[in-house]
Amino acid sequence: MNLFWNFAPTLTLAGLLFYVSRRATGMGGAGGGAGGPGGIFNIGKSKAKMFNHESEVKTKFKDVAGMDEAKEEIMEFVKFLKEPEKYERLGAKIPKGAMISGPPGTGKTLLAKATAGEAGVPFLSVSGSEFVEMFVGVGPSRVRDLFATAKKNSPCIVFVDEIDAIGKARGKSGAMGGNDERESTLNQLLVEMDGFDTSQHVVVLAGTNRADVLDKALLRPGRFDRHIAVDRPDVSGRRQIFLVHLRPLVLEGAIKTKEDLKSSGSDPLPEEDEEFEGPESVEKVIPDWLVKLSHKLAAHTPGFSGADIANVCNEAALIAARLSAEFVTEKHFDMAIERVVAGLERRSRVLSPEEKQTVAYHEAGHAIMGWFLEHADPLLKVSIIPRGVGALGYASYLPQERFLYTTEQLIDRMCMTFGGRVAEEIFFGKITTGAQDDLQKITKLAFELVGNYGMSRDFGPISFGRSDSQQESFQKPYSEKTGEHLDSTVRALINQAHKRTTELLTEKKELVDKVAQRLLDREVLSRQDMIDLIGRRPFDRPDAYDDAMGSSGKPGPPPAPGSPSGGQNRPAPKPATDGPNPLGEGIEGGGEIH
Repeated sequence: MNLFWNFAPTLTLAGLLFYVSRRATGMGGAGGGAGGPGGIFNIGKSKAKMFNHESEVKTKFKDVAGMDEAKEEIMEFVKFLKEPEKYERLGAKIPKGAMISGPPGTGKTLLAKATAGEAGVPFLSVSGSEFVEMFVGVGPSRVRDLFATAKKNSPCIVFVDEIDAIGKARGKSGAMGGNDERESTLNQLLVEMDGFDTSQHVVVLAGTNRADVLDKALLRPGRFDRHIAVDRPDVSGRRQIFLVHLRPLVLEGAIKTKEDLKSSGSDPLPEEDEEFEGPESVEKVIPDWLVKLSHKLAAHTPGFSGADIANVCNEAALIAARLSAEFVTEKHFDMAIERVVAGLERRSRVLSPEEKQTVAYHEAGHAIMGWFLEHADPLLKVSIIPRGVGALGYASYLPQERFLYTTEQLIDRMCMTFGGRVAEEIFFGKITTGAQDDLQKITKLAFELVGNYGMSRDFGPISFGRSDSQQESFQKPYSEKTGEHLDSTVRALINQAHKRTTELLTEKKELVDKVAQRLLDREVLSRQDMIDLIGRRPFDRPDAYDDAMGSSGKPGPPPAPGSPSGGQNRPAPKPATDGPNPLGEGIEGGGEIH
């Protein structure tokens, strides 16, 4: 018995090691990546997941919408993998790889999968974070194993998602051990991309949200030759994406159309495998009611990415199921958009009558300023229902998709943002903390307008650039005297915007009161509700909503009683460059800054 107790610790340790080894082997086998059944001694095997083109890669370019230019750019890789001899006969070399960059949710991974699906080749997918582990040398080993697997399965596509996890510029993160391992992994990746040629028919695609932090050696010709930018879709792109994600839903219009077309035997919706050549052919196949629905949804989702749109469609279906509806209606989509934009409705957060009144007049001030300033963004919806974590109310707008902004447009945006705070001052004679976020936006925009865009006549055409890093924020690129001048110019600009907002809201006081009272009664007002209440915006040119919906944009009937005519609030002179307005609230008349 004493002999057993003497060997008990040794037996326990041996059993524990045996258990860990078996468990690691099981996990490696279950993982089934390119490295095959691993174990504790196979930690250097790649964790890339292999998708077989015959059974698992079902994504095609018809499933990718809203990025026509990116698809056209990447189509060359597909043609090369399908017909490599066509290029090799002429002595051409296909680029070894392409860097797909863009904001989160814009479809970078989906585009890579569609490329593999169209080419009909195996698809190896791995995340950049899967290369680095706690053991030294694991990252380079996994890179070597990944490319060895790719060469065995050529022709194939390798996709490295979030490559910035290993591809950041070297020498900027200190001499920490983890950083050394990351740099070793990056060096091995560079060596492997140099070590194979295009005759091996392996294409490397990579996705990143931060192309600006990547090492320059990674982006040079001969490695990732092509740089494909995938941005958030515009109105037209959002329409195409909605048409893709609306296809599997049971929609109200589809039910009605099917009932109407039963006798003719036609189908109101295209089949899943029907090929679409582009947005024009899509709208020829899709029925009119679905085209109109996609136009409306695209107009009400400014700034949404492809993932956001997919989330809205799924959320609308969930809401319809929760309400035991037979099909998904426009109301369900409206509820889904509100939830995605502003968060979950918080009916349990009961506001006092005074707080609710303050929120109503605050949002009415924003709405009226946006309605009567020519360069402001058109209102889509305003609500005083508490949502999310801290929002007591919100207003959504449809910004014009422009790339250049004039001084007048930026100042209009400042004034529209000031509308809530000024409305509180006019109607209650006191201010609340509700305008904190508005004031931050106004201050930031004023500093950019003066110190970045050089639009101040007093301060001059000077640009100090944006100081995004904390180090640059402490090391100003100007003297203390210049800083004081900058501060005084910004303060004067903000005071000017505040004064102009006060004048306009005082002039439109009756309309602010009318909108606020209707908000207190209904809690939510749409763009059409605003038109019915105070008339159309007093401007001849169509706004962003009219453009998105394909409307003429011409003014409708005269303003409602009590609504001033267009001549009483003269808009700012039309800018030389007619484009989208990113900031969106504004000051009347020339908008000069002194």
